[in-house]
Amino acid sequence: MSQSTKEDKKPSGKPTHIILKVNGQDGNEVFFKIKRITQLRKLMNVYFDHQSVDSNLITFLFDGSPLRGEQTPKELEMEDGDEIDAMKHQTGGSNLLV
Repeated sequence: MSQSTKEDKKPSGKPTHIILKVNGQDGNEVFFKIKRITQLRKLMNVYFDHQSVDSNLITFLFDGSPLRGEQTPKELEMEDGDEIDAMKHQTGGSNLLV
């Protein structure tokens, strides 16, 4: 089979992989190539290892909404180049005015 024939048999439509950028509060950017059907938990775990942070200290947000590990890019209708924010949990604070 020739190379052009193989290329012609590729499924049409969206590619199976997309590249997502995770923005940390410290300004770091980490890029991930992930399948549209892969649970985001995999991306999150790699991010925790890469940044050497505890998984309980970070919340991932997409379009301002928190992400759950069992969600997939396909479910969230993510596109190639979309960005996820990795935010540290806020502790403390008060609503008292002085």
